[in-house]
Amino acid sequence: MELRQLNTFQTVATTLNFSRAAEALNYVPSNVTMQIKALEEELDVRLFDRLGKQLVLTTAGQRFLTHVQGILNKLDEARSSVHDNEILSGTLTISANEVVCAYRLPEVFKLFRLRYPGVRLIFRSVPNQQLKQTLFDGTSDIVFILDESIKSTGLAVEALTKETFSFFAAPDHALVKRTTLQLEDFQGEAFLINEKGCPYRTMFDRTFKNGDIDSISPLEFQSAEAIKQCAISGIGIAFLPEIVTEVEVKRGELVALPWRMSDLDVYTQMSWHKDKWLSPIILAFLETAREVIGIKEDNIST
Repeated sequence: MELRQLNTFQTVATTLNFSRAAEALNYVPSNVTMQIKALEEELDVRLFDRLGKQLVLTTAGQRFLTHVQGILNKLDEARSSVHDNEILSGTLTISANEVVCAYRLPEVFKLFRLRYPGVRLIFRSVPNQQLKQTLFDGTSDIVFILDESIKSTGLAVEALTKETFSFFAAPDHALVKRTTLQLEDFQGEAFLINEKGCPYRTMFDRTFKNGDIDSISPLEFQSAEAIKQCAISGIGIAFLPEIVTEVEVKRGELVALPWRMSDLDVYTQMSWHKDKWLSPIILAFLETAREVIGIKEDNIST
């Protein structure tokens, strides 16, 4: 069993795609396939299931990944101890949901790559409700979560900035003409919202349940971009973070309605496992995120 095979296995387990793993490692895809096959033969166990075009870790692969992560983390720690003054190099895996990826992280990635070109960044788009588990699984080094303040005994959590949510409608929507709105004004309206399980969908449901508003028509989407485009088309009222609609509001394609949820406290937060060794690469990325997104006093460490 070779170290390069372990590194290849970790990269494939993170990307769940042989071609993307090969690109990240600067290998040809056949090289990656051969290394994984050799590992499986040596261990006498299947590490991945190939379900059509989809690649998934087997139960044995998940257990093996936990040990491989520990080995590679220890190796990174050993390398760091003898190369403290050299240029940072290695691999960093970041996960976030669609909104944070599209509207908060691009400038972070840009600045980090400029400062540390020797670091290989792997990004995974993960639904908000699954992000914390990737830290416990060891498939992410750092995750960015859009949610209310998180409390966890096993994770370190740091709030970077508060996110403001609003209701948005096309300029010709009837409610746009109103200067003030009450909750009951939304009776009978069509709302464009995320699927159940998303944190801010839960907040939306909580607000309307408490207000005894039961005649609204929710249309569920997986994508914030789809919600936005449907709102522009006049299909209904979108419930979104303001960072998602800044450009469209400036263009006049959407209008923020004059009503907000009073108990909505949502933050873009970054998190990592409490027991994980914070390598110089991880520390550098955390500091870059603080610098770009903007650290606030709403700082949580649990």
